[in-house]
Amino acid sequence: MSNPINHVPVLVIGGGPVGLATAMELAHHGVTVQVVEPRATVSPLRPRAKTTSARTMELFRRWGLSNIIRARAALPVTWSAEAVFTTSLLGREITRFHNCFGLNLTGEDLAAEAGQQIPQPAIEEILRDAIESTPHASLLTGWTLTDLCQDNDQVTARIENRDGTTRMLHADFIVGADGAWSKVREAIGARYEGSADERPNFNIVFRAPALADRVPHGPAVHYWVLHPRRPGLIGRLDLDDMWWCIAQGVSEEQGNADPLGIVRQLVGADIEADILATDPWKAKLLLADHYRAGRVFLAGDAAHLNPPWGGHGFNTGIGDAVNLGWKLAAVVNGWAPDGLLDSYEAERKPIAAQTIAAAARNMATLAPELSDERLVGTRAEFDVIRPVVARAVQHTKHSEFHSLDLVLGYTYQGSPVVSDKAGGRLAHSWLGPGDSLYDHLGPEFTLVGDLGDPLVTEFEDAARTEAVPLTLLDHPATSLTLVRPDQHIAWTAGEPGGPRETLRRAIGHHN
Repeated sequence: MSNPINHVPVLVIGGGPVGLATAMELAHHGVTVQVVEPRATVSPLRPRAKTTSARTMELFRRWGLSNIIRARAALPVTWSAEAVFTTSLLGREITRFHNCFGLNLTGEDLAAEAGQQIPQPAIEEILRDAIESTPHASLLTGWTLTDLCQDNDQVTARIENRDGTTRMLHADFIVGADGAWSKVREAIGARYEGSADERPNFNIVFRAPALADRVPHGPAVHYWVLHPRRPGLIGRLDLDDMWWCIAQGVSEEQGNADPLGIVRQLVGADIEADILATDPWKAKLLLADHYRAGRVFLAGDAAHLNPPWGGHGFNTGIGDAVNLGWKLAAVVNGWAPDGLLDSYEAERKPIAAQTIAAAARNMATLAPELSDERLVGTRAEFDVIRPVVARAVQHTKHSEFHSLDLVLGYTYQGSPVVSDKAGGRLAHSWLGPGDSLYDHLGPEFTLVGDLGDPLVTEFEDAARTEAVPLTLLDHPATSLTLVRPDQHIAWTAGEPGGPRETLRRAIGHHN
């Protein structure tokens, strides 16, 4: 791994997916960045997040990684987009959802990418490889942040190796992507606000050869088990014999006492299985009271913790990484003022609050609340209660599996750096097979629309005056639109303000 660099424009503390994504975004804009991470290797046995949303895949596409992710995902995107509710993995089917998590969007105009089922460790490995291949970013493993301080000119971080060796690193800016127990958050005096769900959950990763051949429900992303005495979820990690499950309402002590017994109950048969890993947890609904102190920023779990229901936590963190990354790059590269960085919290904190609220609604009704003793009774009892439970499932869980309005539709309207009616993601379209409108956007700002519009020349002149990198994209089907590096709209035709005022506002000037 790389040796520490004494001074870098940006230092990222934490090399999980959000820290690595922040580094990739900075590298995408040519900014040198160092990532510091305690773990030398990534364990595949704590899959945690397993759903990469369509929006996150669009952001990965900008770095040329979406096809790599598809190729390295153990579950092809074409494999399944179903969520099945059963009495056990091998038991009776109650109801199901189709086209979940945007996994069915391949080739649809709605998005440049479909969602993808892939465990978080696999994403981390892909991002590590990408960091390794770029000249602008480096990953330093085996080191942990112990302290940081800042002045008007720079931030100084003290890091410590496992052997007790310490070093001082200096940076223009630091990003804390160091998770729920963030040292960076502590150092800047930020604190979580919110609540926790006291119901325990117990994750298990296991290997069960030939189990897949016995499943009567066909392929599915999730199998929700509505058994009154052993509720939970179960799913596949690959197309061979690796599985994951979440036992709801099971404490760490209960889980560790008999993990194989829990697996067998969720499966609904006394299968042979090797327990590979366990992970007890409780859902948290927490939001940092502030995301920035001077030259130091928070991103991902360091800034917010979401319950996993709906798959928003990891994906929200990648949104943080891209939003903060392009803005830091614009400041470091000298074409935007420091005021642009104030918009990071203004834009991303409301999105985190929105996603936490959505996950909380999903969490309000889990498998224990949906199960009924009659589901595991006689066939006659099951036939009577099944439609009742099915209706309850469809009513309470639909938004959990169909959340594209949130995933693709969130907006930065009201941000200080977008015009009054702007802020949403640029509407996507295909220009030809596999040829996305997004693929033609520039790395920084892009003016999209009819390039014969007289305002285009004014925007070009303003961009030269303000030294803002601007790409022109002729696409007459779109009203003249100023698009940011993150594919969100800064301004659309008809909004008040001339081109120079619009550009200055978009890069953080307050007048």
